Amino acid sequence: LRIHEYLYFQVLSPGDIRYIFTATPAKDFGGVFNTRYEQIHLVPADPPEACGELNNGVFIQDQIALVERGGCSFLSKTRVIQEHGGRAVIIADNAYDNDSFYIEMIQDSSRRTADIPALFLLGRDGYMIRRSLEQHGLPWAVISIPVNVTSIPTYEMMQPPWTFW
Repeated sequence: LRIHEYLYFQVLSPGDIRYIFTATPAKDFGGVFNTRYEQIHLVPADPPEACGELNNGVFIQDQIALVERGGCSFLSKTRVIQEHGGRAVIIADNAYDNDSFYIEMIQDSSRRTADIPALFLLGRDGYMIRRSLEQHGLPWAVISIPVNVTSIPTYEMMQPPWTFW
């Protein structure tokens, strides 16, 4: 039984989803976070599955992309974001009701590599972030990543109310 390694990020804006979210790093591809980003944009990819050319690639440059699972491999998505200059990619499950099952992201059979960090996010979390951005008419969220949750008292941890911790 393998215990997941978790990485945490906090949405700073919009305020209605100002929570600390849990993600899991890709198992055998992608880079690691060598830098802590106090405020960086989390930009939903357009199209959401990010399997080819992006309509909003210019906004992903030097930011983090929020991508939806499906259509192509996790590695392909990561490479698309890397080619657009993204610092990292967060791939949300396409099962919007998934609030507890983490998918293990593994390399595809192409022998390609990716250098940027790739994280898996629960479907419910990804859906709620995208929904909030749509409701506010915003092109991106502002996040802090990674967040060291061991330094935050439990009673101060703002966790999504829909997720079981």
